[in-house]
Amino acid sequence: MTRTVKDAAYILQAIAGKDVNDNYTSAIPFNVLPDYVAACNFSSLRGKRIGIPRNLITSAEDNKTILSAFEAALGVIRHAGATVVDNTNVTDYALDQYLNGNSSLLVVSADFVSNLPKNYLSKLTSNPQKVYNLADVSNFTHRFPAEDYPDRDTALWDESLALDFDNTSPQFWDAYQTNLAVAGPQGILGLLANFSLDALILLTAFSPGLPALAGLPVVTVPLGFLPYNNTVVKNDRNTLVEDGPNIP
Repeated sequence: MTRTVKDAAYILQAIAGKDVNDNYTSAIPFNVLPDYVAACNFSSLRGKRIGIPRNLITSAEDNKTILSAFEAALGVIRHAGATVVDNTNVTDYALDQYLNGNSSLLVVSADFVSNLPKNYLSKLTSNPQKVYNLADVSNFTHRFPAEDYPDRDTALWDESLALDFDNTSPQFWDAYQTNLAVAGPQGILGLLANFSLDALILLTAFSPGLPALAGLPVVTVPLGFLPYNNTVVKNDRNTLVEDGPNIP
């Protein structure tokens, strides 16, 4: 989102905080936000312990440019006075559940079926298409030409509807508890406690998934830029650039 760490701090300062429309933000432990921008100095890291769960970096070996930039960033963190603790890895159970389990998909799908009508569609001031739940939205998408169905399909929605349960069902609770264990004592919270860490650091591509299972915070900052002569790579539809010169 930004080209510098301080610019990322400015964005965080603007968007952080409690939101009455987002009950997850009620877990934020303070009413007055820290000054994230003022914290952008080398002394802020002095004495901190930063862990690297290397076993979560599962498919980055082919991108030597990004891995090299990551290692260089670790050097900057060490130079700033932090202790970098390598191989603070999640448990084998957590890794297997994270990579191969379906509890995260079940929770997201059941939440989507429940929350879309309750927290969004029901609050629309105008609803000319008369869509009141996920099934209605899916049906509208199928018949409205501008949605470009089936080339842009509704497979994830279909999976959610096929669950036949929502976030008040016992099946949801079981999956939710698995998520809390995977990201909690078996994962992030366990690593922070067992290694006496202040934070974990990962490549952006691997950082959001595990914390999301337990609603834990993630801060993303720029790592660098792809080389000026990097090959331009477009998406499957050839409409957007996925990789290219100087992309952060």
